[in-house]
Amino acid sequence: MKILNLWQTIKKTDMFGDMAGMMGKLKEAQQKVEETKERLNHVFIDEKSTNNKIQVTITANREIKTIKIDESLLNDAEELEDYLIMTLNSAIKKAGDINEQELAVAAKSGMPTIPGMDMFN
Repeated sequence: MKILNLWQTIKKTDMFGDMAGMMGKLKEAQQKVEETKERLNHVFIDEKSTNNKIQVTITANREIKTIKIDESLLNDAEELEDYLIMTLNSAIKKAGDINEQELAVAAKSGMPTIPGMDMFN
């Protein structure tokens, strides 16, 4: 009976030790994700329209920084809108892809290994 109680005590200690270790790794992962988000504010994506008359710059966190428009487009609102929408959508997609990749790497590097719970494969 004493051996069983001793075994249960050891088992509980290991479980909470592992739990504390996992919590520490989760905090590390969270910190890495926050650091990555901050770093992505300084990663810039430049995108040009197919006719090179519009150029946009956005961060990997999808914040628009600049929009440059060739003066020749100012006379045709419809053409300007079309090229602006296409260029912005293309830049936002590229930024989103970079953002997603970088945050997944940051999160995976700090996640504890839990059997059967590998969300990043």
